[in-house]
Amino acid sequence: MATLSKRKFVIAVVSTESVAKRDEFIKQLAKAAHEALFNEGETLKYAVLTSRDVARETDIWVIEEYIDEAAFDHHMSLPSVNAMQVWMGENLGPKPPTMHILTYPSDSFQFTRQQVNKHTDPWIIIAELNYMVGGVGVYDRKRAIHDMAKNEDVDVITGDWMSECNMTLRGSDKRDRLAQKKMSSGSTVVAKGYEPYFLDELDPAIPHLASRGIKIAVNAGASDVHGLALAVKELIMKHGVDLKVGVVDGDDVTDAVLHLYQKGETFPNLPANKPIQKWGFDPVCAQCYLGGTGIAECFRNGADIVLCGRVADASVTVGAAMWWHGWTRENLTELAGALMIGHIIECSTYATGGYYSGFKDLKGEDTDMGYPIAAIDEKGEAIITMEKGKHGLVNTQTVASQLLYEIQGPFYYNSDVTASIEDMHLQEIGENAVHVSGVKGLPPPSTTKVGITAKGGWQAEFHFYLTGLDIAEKAAMVERQTKALMGDHIKRFSCLKFMVAGNVPSDPQSQEEATVDMRIFAQTRDPDLLSGNNFVDSDRGSFARFCIENLLQGYPGSTMAPDMRTAIGRPFFEYWVSLLPQSFVNETAHLPDGRVLDIPPPVVTREYAREQPSYETESPANLKKFGPTTRGPIGWVVMGRSGDKSSNCNLGLFVRHDDEWDWLRTIMGTKQLRSMLGKDDVGNQIDRCEFPNIRAVHFLLKDHLDRGFNSTSSFDSLGKNLCEYIRAKHVDIPNMFLERGRI
Repeated sequence: MATLSKRKFVIAVVSTESVAKRDEFIKQLAKAAHEALFNEGETLKYAVLTSRDVARETDIWVIEEYIDEAAFDHHMSLPSVNAMQVWMGENLGPKPPTMHILTYPSDSFQFTRQQVNKHTDPWIIIAELNYMVGGVGVYDRKRAIHDMAKNEDVDVITGDWMSECNMTLRGSDKRDRLAQKKMSSGSTVVAKGYEPYFLDELDPAIPHLASRGIKIAVNAGASDVHGLALAVKELIMKHGVDLKVGVVDGDDVTDAVLHLYQKGETFPNLPANKPIQKWGFDPVCAQCYLGGTGIAECFRNGADIVLCGRVADASVTVGAAMWWHGWTRENLTELAGALMIGHIIECSTYATGGYYSGFKDLKGEDTDMGYPIAAIDEKGEAIITMEKGKHGLVNTQTVASQLLYEIQGPFYYNSDVTASIEDMHLQEIGENAVHVSGVKGLPPPSTTKVGITAKGGWQAEFHFYLTGLDIAEKAAMVERQTKALMGDHIKRFSCLKFMVAGNVPSDPQSQEEATVDMRIFAQTRDPDLLSGNNFVDSDRGSFARFCIENLLQGYPGSTMAPDMRTAIGRPFFEYWVSLLPQSFVNETAHLPDGRVLDIPPPVVTREYAREQPSYETESPANLKKFGPTTRGPIGWVVMGRSGDKSSNCNLGLFVRHDDEWDWLRTIMGTKQLRSMLGKDDVGNQIDRCEFPNIRAVHFLLKDHLDRGFNSTSSFDSLGKNLCEYIRAKHVDIPNMFLERGRI
């Protein structure tokens, strides 16, 4: 059983000569903290505080919490910390800081204020830099693996834990840890580069996996799949069961990408085909998307649990099906079918009523939706069902919704196979049971998708509440006054946006109803510009000061959001998506018996155009044949789903009845979509295609999301709300459709 690590907690009380000297010291501390941020992302928490007691206003408390002793030793050896100590000796006088050092066991890394309060006066926090403790994962309910393993008749449980968010965070952190270890001559400082929440779900399920012979494949390894394997093996030992662990790696292609980049490779990005040299950022890490072959090899060689880094979302299902049915890479149609089944179930309850336009059909029974189950046959076709006795539903609409999610057109690419999906067919064959067929298999591309991460800088936001009349004029006043205070400092921002969310109805019935949110969003490469310490420094520019200092000369009712923490900068990443030849990928499968198998790239591949097929509808229908119409939201009769891939946003719209299909494909051309987008049409390319068997029109809005989730300024950071916005737009709807009932 793993033992709890020893946390180290440091409280330093520093006395200064004056408030001015105190503030100068705070700026020095902030500078050192910003330099350490990326290097000690998951090993240090840090805060600077001053006393409410005027008699002690020249004192500073520096509070640090380290994940373990090694993290503390490493921090104290950093050049920036040594420089800080020299500065303190030269500027703070002869009185040394008073130090309290606590070491205590803990199973969570968190700020323990109660322990600090035993040693100090009450404080008011000026600045706190929370160093990404806890990380980020693709969350689901904790019961997922346990309940599926205990209660359902399944052979393999698969899970997708990866996203562009944790690819950037975990990948960058891994490179920083490697550099940190090199600089400290083998320091033992280690931070988890995998998704630790997976362990919380796996732990209670292990006895049931073992007793029922259920296998599991997940990509929760992120950028430290071997570290995850060690943790999983510890859990298995704790339970005293016999489960074998396999590992698939090779997704980290940082060295290959940086080598090619230094030689002048352009890595044109997928949305705009722009060379990476025009990006304006330096790549720090790169992860490519692997297929399912390595997973299948692990299962074939005795693994019960297969852990992966960045295999593609649906690859865990492809690998499981390859193993079960004995498929090889030559079984293209079968692999393509499994790929699309994996796509349908990869997002958990997105296929069983979650994120569903027809959610009102659930009639409030939505608090414990069942997880999807796919019975994949030897042809690569499947029946989608769900957990027994749970909320939610499986029908052609819920499955079509997820099928349309995040696709980029009629082809769905994977390292093992390309799926042609224009002729996919969905058929309800019983209650909560849908048969999926019609996928065609084509050779995989010679390339695989690669995500390249750079450190983008710092971002913050400030919020005002505007109420009642003249909202547009009030917002314009905020923007005008804020920009005037910024003066030449405005040039230091790489992104600065003023946005208003919401609108006030006529004759509002409550003050809440009459209030909207105004958001000022800022990004910069200069951390000082977003530093909370500049609240106390009137001589330097500060985003927060620029926003707050107009309050007393502001719009009528000027009110800022009470939480000021959002105005203090936090780091963000830039993300570049391109293609990498599969020949540059060194994928390996680490088998339970210690052997390591090379997974070569596919021999038979095909070159595909970078642009997917795009077209308007053929033979549009005569709209008069549908009879009288009523003006109203298109969402009264049209369902859909939207999502993101990097900065692209996809939108799939579909109808429930055959005669509605001719109407939908006729009215929903690219020109109509641009009209519906209104002010949100950024003028970029929009691709369009159709899926007749599911009565769907699909659009791909290229470069619509302002660089994508990691750095976007948009409220709709994942593209998920575009569909609901479009469904709210008014069109002329045939009355014959409305008579069937509104969605």
